[in-house]
Amino acid sequence: MGENREADWDSALHRARNHAPFLARALDRQPELAAMLAAGDGAAALAWAKAQGENPDAEVGLRRERLALAAALAVGDLEGAFPLAQVVGELTAFADRALDRAIRTAITERCDADSADGFIALALGKQGAGELNYSSDIDPVLLFDRETLPRRPTDDPGEAAQRYARRVVALLSANTAEGYALRVDLRLRPASEINPLCVPVGAALTHYQGQALAWERAAFTRARAAAGDIAAGEAFLAQIRPFVWRAQLDFGAVEEIRALTQRIRDSHEGPAAPGPGFDVKRGRGGIREIEFYAQTHQLIHGGRDISLRVRGTRAGLDALAAGGWIPAENAVVLGEAYDRLRQVEHRLQMVNDRQTHALPEGAALDNVAQLDGLPDGAALVAELTALTTRTAGIYDTLIGARAAAPSPPVAMPVSALAHNLAQWGFAEPEVLAERIETWRDGRHAAIRSPQAVAAWDRLAPALLAAMGQSDDPPRAITRWERIIESVPSLVTTLRLLDARPDLIQRLVAALTLAPVLSDELARKPERLDTLIDKDALDLPGDVPAIMARMQGAAVRDDYEALLDAIRVITGEIRFALGIQLIEGLADPLAIARALSRTAEAAMQLAAEATVAEFASKHGRIAGSELLILGLGRLGGGALTHASDLDIVYLFTGDFAAQSDGPRPLGATTYYNRLASRVSAALSVPTAQGALYEVDTRLRPQGNQGPLAVSCEAFGKYQREAAWTWEHMALARARVLYGSPPARAQLEGVLAEVLRDPREKAALREAVLGMRAEMAKHKPPTGPLDAKLTRGGLVDIEFLVHYLQLKGEAADGRPLAEAAPQALSPDLEAALSGLAAAGLIPADLAAPHALMSRMLVAGRLLAPDGREPPPSGARALARACGEESYEDLLHAFAAARVRVAEVWKPILGTDILETEQENPA
Repeated sequence: MGENREADWDSALHRARNHAPFLARALDRQPELAAMLAAGDGAAALAWAKAQGENPDAEVGLRRERLALAAALAVGDLEGAFPLAQVVGELTAFADRALDRAIRTAITERCDADSADGFIALALGKQGAGELNYSSDIDPVLLFDRETLPRRPTDDPGEAAQRYARRVVALLSANTAEGYALRVDLRLRPASEINPLCVPVGAALTHYQGQALAWERAAFTRARAAAGDIAAGEAFLAQIRPFVWRAQLDFGAVEEIRALTQRIRDSHEGPAAPGPGFDVKRGRGGIREIEFYAQTHQLIHGGRDISLRVRGTRAGLDALAAGGWIPAENAVVLGEAYDRLRQVEHRLQMVNDRQTHALPEGAALDNVAQLDGLPDGAALVAELTALTTRTAGIYDTLIGARAAAPSPPVAMPVSALAHNLAQWGFAEPEVLAERIETWRDGRHAAIRSPQAVAAWDRLAPALLAAMGQSDDPPRAITRWERIIESVPSLVTTLRLLDARPDLIQRLVAALTLAPVLSDELARKPERLDTLIDKDALDLPGDVPAIMARMQGAAVRDDYEALLDAIRVITGEIRFALGIQLIEGLADPLAIARALSRTAEAAMQLAAEATVAEFASKHGRIAGSELLILGLGRLGGGALTHASDLDIVYLFTGDFAAQSDGPRPLGATTYYNRLASRVSAALSVPTAQGALYEVDTRLRPQGNQGPLAVSCEAFGKYQREAAWTWEHMALARARVLYGSPPARAQLEGVLAEVLRDPREKAALREAVLGMRAEMAKHKPPTGPLDAKLTRGGLVDIEFLVHYLQLKGEAADGRPLAEAAPQALSPDLEAALSGLAAAGLIPADLAAPHALMSRMLVAGRLLAPDGREPPPSGARALARACGEESYEDLLHAFAAARVRVAEVWKPILGTDILETEQENPA
């Protein structure tokens, strides 16, 4: 094996000397390096090469290190000892070292300061991706901070920065007796036609946040702080991250890449297929198209899937495949082709150290092939032909290239449209065809631009056919028309649907089944973006995970941006959960819990940010903090799409204390203002719309009382003045915000209040009286009102709360001792605990689950409690686990009867008989 290994190194050296004049000269100039390579010691050769850079003269050291690395890596590459990833990684690492040394040298020469503070070098392109080749330019963006840049006292920061930049370029690029170190191209800097070589950080931020072009987004997917002030560079990249990775899916990027590719293909004068003159970088199916394929998908999806924010092309392809964004086989084909094309590119550049990508002619082509180890140029051309044919085919699917009829679609005549509408099931097709034609005649801004009209013409047949096949075509048409009338542009949405036809059915379901979802789409068509996420149809994670997602969506590090991000992510989650519900993809009970987790995440994050914002003006109160108590469905952890947030604000500590800020406030005033701010953070619309309705009427003394009270006052009120209905409300209370010690303090108050002994007869009369009053003033809204109908969810809740406040198990033991779960604010858990305590039959859980599903699903499918259209009725039945709508009605009736059967022996009344005597 050792002999074979030595022979391989000999072969590589032989090919280098005989087919690459540049490498032959490099080996002759460095005999010690050549000897190490001949001995097969690649690691020692690399170490020796890097040591050449230690020369105290930066200009000399950088050039000698570059030459030695080029020779060592080339021979190791030809031998097969150094894989492509190692080769490009070593070349990139050298570029980073060289750029950093040049920066520090330039600054030291001017002001004798061994520091690169305030001078930033961002690596773009192949350097940023860690994929430099033998003769790559580097394309850094040089930035400077006026406040921290080292300079002479008499130097203007801007002038000093330009002096350093010019010196850096000269140190790296100038041809001396030792050669050059790196070619430097600064044309990728922001607004290069007007900006100096080194751009102030503030000007660069302004450019990228509001003036940059689409190609700059693509370039910055590979950006990296590579040299100089690394920490400042990373901070800058974090600030422009929203420019690169947009939260909303950007299918306009596909059009831009398509146009760019077509321009490249049209302007490229070389042959379209491998052969003499073929450009392995720019040619059809070449390196650039593989890079574009990865970058385009990353740009489209990377704003929402952070796993795609990787820099290397191979890493990008692998991440896209792992996330399910591209077929795994495409990633394999493109990845292997990319590696091989890069190898061929290196062979072309090894010959004479020239930045070339084109296959030469005749003997020169044979020479490159033989350097690579192939017999002749024909063998290389044959390999590249097969390879680029496969990659070009995959890339064509991305940009929409078509084998025939590449021209844009043409709108069908009204008569033909009417004919198709009739076939698709629409009534009055001629009238409808005339109506649809007005959508694209310029009257609506949404479909006015040529791009939007073309996108609509491409999508219309599939979308209209899906609407016609739905159970309610007129409703689909009317709600889609409402979207067209209400938004300024639909081009991105139309492109999204065209690119992902599977989303059309989900759109039609949203339009026909759920007014809440179709209204949301009319306000925010970008909600469709959520459906293309690989995890959009999965339930969201726990509260911390949702909070992290909200924080990650903030476009800036400030209070207003965070509130916007909370609204964006909450809206996306709620919309996605709605789609899951109407399509029967998740249990409504699981959706209710997910809606509650989302609200809790929004509340905690908004409260944290508001507390900090408020403290910046008014300080904090020592030994005191805000607490938020959730009640109702929020306290029970099971919201619907229509739920308000029932909350009570409390605070710990001395109500007479004062805050320590520049504008101090007494504790009561402090926490009432703070609570009002938190409510506003959760309810006041921002640029991203509204969030939740906040209901604080369950606080002590209701609307007549202060918004926030001390825990001590709250406990005193609950023990001495609260009504029975207020104690029933506390049975579903849960502490949602506050430190662990403060939570424990408040939970102690709640436990004390709920476990206080009560006179049983008086409790029973109070509960029955309250339920009778509610039935009188809040009758059911329709036959599907699972909440208010007698025998429905309210009766179950009253029954549970009565038994919880009664506080005794069947055997007479305290309920907290016999079955602690019975006191849970979660009704599902409480029912289980009460059954374990012998107070109710275990089968009451089934009616509760059915009617809870009806409530959650009905808020979307039958929001008024009345019978929905046929399609909605079927979806409601499916969501509730029933075969048909008729089966659901029978199951609902049986569930109500069972609730009444359990109610009567416990509370002594027949609730269904009462309903018949007092119909709504």
